[in-house]
Amino acid sequence: MNRKLLSSVAGMLGALAVLVAGPAQAWEPKKPVEFIIMAGTGGGADQIARLLQGLIEKKGLSPRPFIPINKPGGSGAEALRYMQDKAGDDHTVMMTLNSFYTTPIIQPGLGVDPTKFTPIGLMAMDTFLLWVHTDRKDITDLDSYVKTVKSAGKNWKVGGTGSGQEDSVLTAMMEAEFDYKVTYIPFPGGGTVAKNLIGKQIDSTVNNPSEQMSFYEAGSSKPLVQFTGERMAAFPNVPTAKELGVNIEYYMQRSVNGPPGMSAGAVEFYTNLFQELFDSKEWQDFCVSDGLTCSKMLKGGELGEFHAKQYVAHEKLIAQVGAAAITGE
Repeated sequence: MNRKLLSSVAGMLGALAVLVAGPAQAWEPKKPVEFIIMAGTGGGADQIARLLQGLIEKKGLSPRPFIPINKPGGSGAEALRYMQDKAGDDHTVMMTLNSFYTTPIIQPGLGVDPTKFTPIGLMAMDTFLLWVHTDRKDITDLDSYVKTVKSAGKNWKVGGTGSGQEDSVLTAMMEAEFDYKVTYIPFPGGGTVAKNLIGKQIDSTVNNPSEQMSFYEAGSSKPLVQFTGERMAAFPNVPTAKELGVNIEYYMQRSVNGPPGMSAGAVEFYTNLFQELFDSKEWQDFCVSDGLTCSKMLKGGELGEFHAKQYVAHEKLIAQVGAAAITGE
């Protein structure tokens, strides 16, 4: 009788323990999260990552801090290889740009397949404009720009963020479209490119709006054309290339991705976190003021499909303009 009573009491205590414990806790970071930036300081990716990191802290969205870490080497190859080697790590995410696709294509020896990374969220599609210094009074529009560049030839210096990076792709597209050749000069990041245009070490750039915005607002640089489907609210008086009869439209994706093999719990945590950031007034205001398109945050399989399509599109683009034109070899 005593044995039966003890067994019954033990069973009741076990059931009570389950009720007290409740459902398993959702996954959360147990240590600081490395927020890898596959570009240098001061550029668009760096600005975006640090803005998001600040909002995460301000809004208390993570029990552990996000630590921005720049890994710009080899046109993002350093960052890609680092993430590849972090397979299965739940405490590392990366802010990407189009070198997420172009660098593995141009550097097959890197051994990285970006479509195997863990998609978390597409925060924006960034844009490009053609910029010159405001002191260039001889250049007032795209036609006068092309005329001037053709006259200068290889003496015309275009600044960018590295071989295989987005601006080198766009520069190669312009060379093919207008039948001229320029000298492409790489710098560690978009912020450095913008400063060198103002310092007149280079003649033009295709900087993202956020990288040139402070100089533009100060009246030191001027945009000639935007490579978008429609004019952006931030630049209502600047024509698109298509308006001018030039078939060039090019964007840069700004997405957050994890290494291959991230756990389902971590994916859910980061996806929810970046969705909250995407929906925030702070982020949406930044998108408008800095010329980004932020209509919907792609995530999960939808973002994975987007990456796969973009990878193929960049393979075709590189084949069309030639890898040598992009790398400067």
